[in-house]
Amino acid sequence: MRRDRSRVGYRYETTRDDYGDLASGAVLRSAPGFPAFPVRLASEVFQHALDVRGGTDPAVLWDPCCGSGYLLTVLGILHRRSIARLLASDIDADAALTLAAANVGLLAEGGLAARAAELTERARRFDKPGYAEAAAAAGRLSRRLEAAGGPLPYAVRQADVFDPTALASAVGGSEPDLVVTDVPYGEQTEWTGGHAGRGLHGMLTAVASVLRPAAVIAVIVRGRRVPPIGAARPRRKLRVGTRAAALFVAADLNDAGPAHP
Repeated sequence: MRRDRSRVGYRYETTRDDYGDLASGAVLRSAPGFPAFPVRLASEVFQHALDVRGGTDPAVLWDPCCGSGYLLTVLGILHRRSIARLLASDIDADAALTLAAANVGLLAEGGLAARAAELTERARRFDKPGYAEAAAAAGRLSRRLEAAGGPLPYAVRQADVFDPTALASAVGGSEPDLVVTDVPYGEQTEWTGGHAGRGLHGMLTAVASVLRPAAVIAVIVRGRRVPPIGAARPRRKLRVGTRAAALFVAADLNDAGPAHP
């Protein structure tokens, strides 16, 4: 793995594609308090993370602050060929994980086809064109996923992102080598849990402690830069619009030491 200078703007997603089929609240489910994430930026960060990781093997991708599971589901659809398995975890076992299971479940065998049938029935029952349009989108996404490798294995588990023991249990059997996560901004979402005061430093060092040393962690925040994490230096930094991302290697974060309680 090599270190790289900061980048502003897009390196991989240099053209604006139409991501309308992936809009939150259409095929992919949404709920109040669970913001979506810009699809183009999600794809850009994921491809940077793959590059930093190196190799050609498909990634085991984990989002330890998964919320609605929107970010993971989008990446699973866009980059099926580069992903072997998904892992979603969150402290909220009710609203968040219920919604995440519904979204990443679209990537299971027949998941998108079932969603298309559900939306088609709603269009018939309520005579709303929006449902018919979403049903057509679900069909297109289903065909796209099938062409790229078919159903994607996944797991959805509860874990406090500040608790290494809980995280180790959530990760058990999955062995993620790539993490992409959009952390709470304190607007629609916020840190919860008994150790939330440890903030980003505590979250990243806890996540790194349960990963293999070479695993790559891409963390995204709202702002111009990701705050320093002890002595750990990012392997790569990105800034696009109002968001910044930093890509770390787990071994570097483990060397940075834990956050203060």
